[in-house]
Amino acid sequence: MPDYDASRAHMIECQLRPNKVTDPRVIDAFGRIRRELFVPRKLRGVAYIDEDLPLGNGRYLMQPMVLARLLQAAAIDPKELVLLVGAGVAYDAAIAALLARNVIALEKDEGLARAGRDALVEHRIATVTYVEGPMPRGHRARAPYDAILFGGAVTEVPEEIAAQLAEGGRLVAVVKPSAGIGRATLVTRTGGVIAHRVIFDAATPLLPGFEPKPGFVF
Repeated sequence: MPDYDASRAHMIECQLRPNKVTDPRVIDAFGRIRRELFVPRKLRGVAYIDEDLPLGNGRYLMQPMVLARLLQAAAIDPKELVLLVGAGVAYDAAIAALLARNVIALEKDEGLARAGRDALVEHRIATVTYVEGPMPRGHRARAPYDAILFGGAVTEVPEEIAAQLAEGGRLVAVVKPSAGIGRATLVTRTGGVIAHRVIFDAATPLLPGFEPKPGFVF
């Protein structure tokens, strides 16, 4: 029987802390959430490895270090509302829920959403609300959001989703416009102006629905 508690501690000490994750609230959240409950049973033995884990249908559970650094850059306050685009199995949402007041988890895959809800019940987390539907337009019904996070890489940050940021809001995503390495990016809204800043490199897989648009064929 794997020692998941030891694996979780190892993840924090050997993956997060050595890679500039210093926020005590973020570290504490990763220590409290049981990552093994968010992956298919056949992957539970490798739930804490330093890689993106395949969930099927082109979906992945983001590498812990990348997720931690994105959340740290988002600087989520306990009173804030967060939108997670591409929530998948809700691991990212569960971590964010320990940092925020409420999390809106947007997901189109019913199977992933079902698994996510089950894992949230196991953790007794009631502050995550799943919304099932298309992801590229975000979720205007609950906007504006203090923070927005993507559960995978995107070729670009959709303007419609960036427009759902509150004044002073932060959006974090791995932006990968073409083949190659992605760039973890912090997007801020100040005085109505949207600004982008690259934080670090990341090889996060693209989130389905946010791939490059097909070019013209002559």
